[in-house]
Amino acid sequence: MADDVTVITPDVLHVEQVMALAQSPSAGAVSLFVGTTRDNFEGKNVVRLEYEAYIPMASSEMRKICKLAREKWNIMKIAIYHRIGIVPIGEASVIIAVSSAHRKESLEAVSFIIDTLKATVPIWKKEIYEQGEAQWKENKECSWRSVKMSTV
Repeated sequence: MADDVTVITPDVLHVEQVMALAQSPSAGAVSLFVGTTRDNFEGKNVVRLEYEAYIPMASSEMRKICKLAREKWNIMKIAIYHRIGIVPIGEASVIIAVSSAHRKESLEAVSFIIDTLKATVPIWKKEIYEQGEAQWKENKECSWRSVKMSTV
C-alpha cells in the first residue's frame, strides 16, 4: 500500500526519520518500537550483533505483515526499517512506526508487527561476544524454529 514503507538497509537507523514516515495530520497516535543491541545475553558480554537477510523474501514478508495489520486495525501509515550487517551496542536494529486515529490500534499493531516479523521474516542475527566467540540466535517466535542453525 502507498502508506506502507518497508526498508532493509545496512545504514544506521534513525527514529525521527521512521516516525516522520508514519505521521499523518489525521493521526491521534504514532506508536513506535525500537529494538536495540544490548551489551549482554545470559551472562555473556555482547560486543555487537550481525544481521543477514534474504532481502527479496524478507521485503515480501514485511509487506505481507503490513497487509495483515491493516486487516486487523484501522491504521493510517506503517513504516518498518530493519538493519543488516554490523549493529554496535546501543544502536537500533529495527524500528517500527504505526499511526492511527487512536492509540489502542497503533499500539496493538506495533506489537503484532514486531512479533510477526520475528516469527516469519528471513532475517538472521549473530551475537558476537567479548571472548570472540559468535552464536547465531534463534527467535523463540520463529516459525522455522525446529531447524537447527550452526554456530560460526
